[in-house]
Amino acid sequence: MDKAIFLDRDGVINEVLTDRVTFVNTPEDFHLLPGTGEAVQLLNAAGYKVFVVTNQGGVGLGFMAEEALREVHMKMQEVLRKENALIDDIAYCPHKPYANCACRKPKPQMILDLAEKHQVNLKESYMVGDREPDILAGRDAGVRTILVGNGDSGGVVADFVFPDLLAAAKWIAS
Repeated sequence: MDKAIFLDRDGVINEVLTDRVTFVNTPEDFHLLPGTGEAVQLLNAAGYKVFVVTNQGGVGLGFMAEEALREVHMKMQEVLRKENALIDDIAYCPHKPYANCACRKPKPQMILDLAEKHQVNLKESYMVGDREPDILAGRDAGVRTILVGNGDSGGVVADFVFPDLLAAAKWIAS
């Protein structure tokens, strides 16, 4: 079985709620955070599969179509490929917030589905996020959790805390 890193998208991989971008609803709104390409490349080289697990309630709320979301993800993968960094797969929840679906973080279903699909050993894996729902989803999936940035953990304690994805990736890869 493989080991994996499950990454939240907004606030971990790309900018959100910054001076430049509020929400990522089009490919033009997608701006990679500094160090993200190097971080993913380090994780790839360390033998981890790298997955994105992201809540995208804007689809359910009608702020963007699923086709636009696919275009954003294609741009993300393209930008990372230029830095020799590979995302192995992407899972997203398109449902409205508070829809009580099985896939929306803090529920762990996206992580569990990717783990089953790709034969991942959850005990050897990590969930990296910047908010409480990411940490709860990781914990409930049985992976180690990493909180990055100045995110709001809502008082939930992650297993590890780092300033950004690159710092976390350097630690994981060492």
